[in-house]
Amino acid sequence: MTDFLQADLLGQAVWLWLAFISIVAALLAFDLGVLHKDDREIGVKESLWLSCGYIAVAAIFGAWLWWHLGPQRGIEYFTGYLIEKSLSMDNVFVIAMIFTFFSIPRHYQHRVLFWGILGVVVLRAVMIGLGVALISQFAWVLYIFGAFLVLTGIKMLWMADHEPNLEKNVVLTWLRKVMRVTPQARGNAFFVREPDPATGKPVMWATPLFLALCMVEFVDLVFAVDSVPAILAITDDTFIVYTSNIFAILGLRALYFALAAMIHRFAYLKYALALVLMFIGSKIFLVNIVGKIPAVISLSVTATLIAGGVLVSLYKTRGQPGAKPLRSLPRGQS
Repeated sequence: MTDFLQADLLGQAVWLWLAFISIVAALLAFDLGVLHKDDREIGVKESLWLSCGYIAVAAIFGAWLWWHLGPQRGIEYFTGYLIEKSLSMDNVFVIAMIFTFFSIPRHYQHRVLFWGILGVVVLRAVMIGLGVALISQFAWVLYIFGAFLVLTGIKMLWMADHEPNLEKNVVLTWLRKVMRVTPQARGNAFFVREPDPATGKPVMWATPLFLALCMVEFVDLVFAVDSVPAILAITDDTFIVYTSNIFAILGLRALYFALAAMIHRFAYLKYALALVLMFIGSKIFLVNIVGKIPAVISLSVTATLIAGGVLVSLYKTRGQPGAKPLRSLPRGQS
């Protein structure tokens, strides 16, 4: 058993992976089984406290990695966490639009976000695994990632006023073609059995709650196309990339209900996110000119840009009334 736990799995010992999986499973079980076993509306105060708890767990885990794996891996973890946390904030815009589009009651929104987390855990594992495999076999792929990040950052700056058209979304259009969908939600159910209007026989119907879940998963997949290369540009350690990603996403979903209520106060953060992508992408090419940029510099620049975006946003939007219809600065076409 000891040999198995010490065996190498994607660059780290098996027991490290098991420890991480156990922490995530315990957090999700506590969230669903204790804190939110009943469908109810989550307030801003509860959302903030829950998010603080997730951030504290992520910080403790990162500090332990710093001690166990060394300062280099520790800095890479916190850099990856900050990058994913910041870039994922743009997801809040689109998720809020999805819930509004499908008229999902607030007391059912946590259910969608929770089950969406399980899909994210699997999808991110697949995407990160493919990314690391590509880089290990073809080093030049990293330059493609770098160019993609720079171009994505430029696109973010250029298309600041773009808003996704959910009605014309190809995934939603396809789902509506292949599935029967009820016109309104049926409580907290994703699927229900109801009579077919043509035959009168009970058949399976999807509900708007399930369509919202599918769209949330699709949005995360689209946004992961640049957030995964961004962290892979910092480190190729699969364990660091995956753990920082998952902890950041867990915390953001907990913070969703607070952010959705005051996202209008972060109107200029999107420009900081664009600069972060451009910086991370361009530093890949700077390696051949100035050498490898230390992880601590990447962390410092990223933190400074994000902090600057937050401060400018709060200053520019001071005294504004409540949130208006949300607009998103896309990092992909949804």
